[in-house]
Amino acid sequence: MTGTPHPNHWIRLALAAAAVLAVTLGTRLSLGLFVSPLNTATGLGIASISLAMAVNQFVWGAIQPVAGAVADRYGPGRVLVAALILQAVGLLLTPLMHSTPGLSLVLGVLMAAGTGSGAFSVLIGAIAQRLPPQHRGMSAGIINAGGSVGQFLFAPLVQGLILFSGWVGALCGLAFITLCALPLARILKRPASITSARMHAAEQGGERLSSVLRTALRDRSYLLLHAGFFTCGFHIAFLVTHLPGEVSLCVLPAGVASGSLAVIGLFNILGSLTAGWLVQHLRSKLILVWLYGARAAMVLLFLASPRTSASFYLFAAGLGATWLATVPPTAGVVSKLFGNRYLSTLFGLTLLSHQIGGFLGAWLGGLALARWNSLTPMWWADMGLAAFAALVNLPIREPEIGRVENISAQTALTTSKS
Repeated sequence: MTGTPHPNHWIRLALAAAAVLAVTLGTRLSLGLFVSPLNTATGLGIASISLAMAVNQFVWGAIQPVAGAVADRYGPGRVLVAALILQAVGLLLTPLMHSTPGLSLVLGVLMAAGTGSGAFSVLIGAIAQRLPPQHRGMSAGIINAGGSVGQFLFAPLVQGLILFSGWVGALCGLAFITLCALPLARILKRPASITSARMHAAEQGGERLSSVLRTALRDRSYLLLHAGFFTCGFHIAFLVTHLPGEVSLCVLPAGVASGSLAVIGLFNILGSLTAGWLVQHLRSKLILVWLYGARAAMVLLFLASPRTSASFYLFAAGLGATWLATVPPTAGVVSKLFGNRYLSTLFGLTLLSHQIGGFLGAWLGGLALARWNSLTPMWWADMGLAAFAALVNLPIREPEIGRVENISAQTALTTSKS
């Protein structure tokens, strides 16, 4: 027997990672549906609950480079087990919190640490280190689509659970689903194939994480990538947290909010898979330019349209095509700049920038609602930031091929000479 895996082994790994992301991201992106029930039950006020949601956004990003570094060193299996357990505990403890600090601690810190440790940086990094270059872009697209499937399924599921068993019962149901995903971590903790292990060792090239981090944080292209991803986080967190509030302001049925979130998830399945395929054929930075530019145009069209159920669904469909499609090209640029050995950590740092934007999007949206009972200023800010993100991606330096391919080519040349 050889150590060579089956040719389609990469698909199995990608699907397992996608299923984990469906649970962690599907749960996280459905939290906006709990804002109104939490406010009614606790009387804390929209601004206080939005602060807890904003803390969740920040911690979700802050934990990713930490979880990524742990996964880079010890493997993703243990990280994913801890992530799912933390998420379930956070969900179960949330109904017991009746103060802003308590809600911020459980919903904002504990649960966010769980959902963040089981998200993009750990999952995409784990798969990229095990696969040859020709499968990395598509595998990232498949993983990303898993998050979209989660959003598509979880939004109506959570809305239904809230209607039939109350918001506390809905949180308990989500905790049960989370624990059911634990066996998937076993698939992802299995050792890489002999070929992937050799590639991993060649790519490491003796460099330490501290050295790579110093290089990355001085790299102009990496910092521009952070700036663009910051605006992406603002956009997504604002919409996930406050789209139900916008629906309420327009005096439309609550089902329009959960339906819109589901439509976003459905259309992002196609968007994620398309982005994963495009990464293998086009420059990733150009894909990002078009995605961010499209978002700015869609927000402008939404602002100019009458607020009806149909306009919300059409807006959701357009956004869905770009929603998480930014992840594969962003990870692709990081991979080309610095290789895959520490991809979980370096991509995790970009996600930290993403979630600093997310913190502001969730928190400022709540402040706007509390002060003006309107989200119009936030929509204009969102559109401007999307246009800014499109522009800052243009000057990014993106190598034709990544470091791992250069190292592999040099290794092959050395071998042939010897």
